[in-house]
Amino acid sequence: MDSIKINSGNTLMVAHRGLAGIELENTNASFIAAGNRSYFGIETDVHKTADGRFVVFHDDTTGRICDTDVTVEETDFATLRSLHLNDKYGDPERADTLIPTLKEYIATCKRYDKIAVLELKNEFTKNEIADICNEIKELDYLPKVIFISFSFVNMIRLRELYPDQTAQFLCNDFQVDLPQILGAHALDVDIEYSQLNEDRIKAFHDAGVKVNCWTCDDKDFAESLAKWGINYITSNILE
Repeated sequence: MDSIKINSGNTLMVAHRGLAGIELENTNASFIAAGNRSYFGIETDVHKTADGRFVVFHDDTTGRICDTDVTVEETDFATLRSLHLNDKYGDPERADTLIPTLKEYIATCKRYDKIAVLELKNEFTKNEIADICNEIKELDYLPKVIFISFSFVNMIRLRELYPDQTAQFLCNDFQVDLPQILGAHALDVDIEYSQLNEDRIKAFHDAGVKVNCWTCDDKDFAESLAKWGINYITSNILE
């Protein structure tokens, strides 16, 4: 298997949850698969475990891709690390499909010189966001991280800590006042891809807002987005 190549022009491609179209999402295997290709960035999601560790996993609970269903943020790290994740190809012994730590993900991005696109999955306190940033700073990689979140509160707390950090507000729907709101807070946008057209991308750009979209696996639509001047496209399989 391989990614699907598109004519992306100047648009930067982001691998969603690693190269999730080929390897199991949000695992070291998926991050390395993306790292070995031409992607600009590798996206993932961060949670805090019950014992204060930061791990990368998408859902609040593990049952969708795991034999055991537990709540990530109510479970200690050792238990989460021991879980058997369901490899896409049926291999139960793969060591690279465990739940990774935040630092493991950042280290992979650094090794392959990829931008880390990190979703603050649930609402974090300002101190917790500071702790996340400090872990990344320990690996000397904070300047190469784009933070994203559906929580506007997370974005504001991040902005208070790091006024110049690149950040994109995640959203499902386009609202006519959204470009101005984000522009006023020096935030970019990461919006569901079907909400975009050429005029809406222009409206964001006119407000000084860069545009990312999630999660476009439609080759034709992605190439249209690129022609309309979108800054980034996040995809499971398009490259």
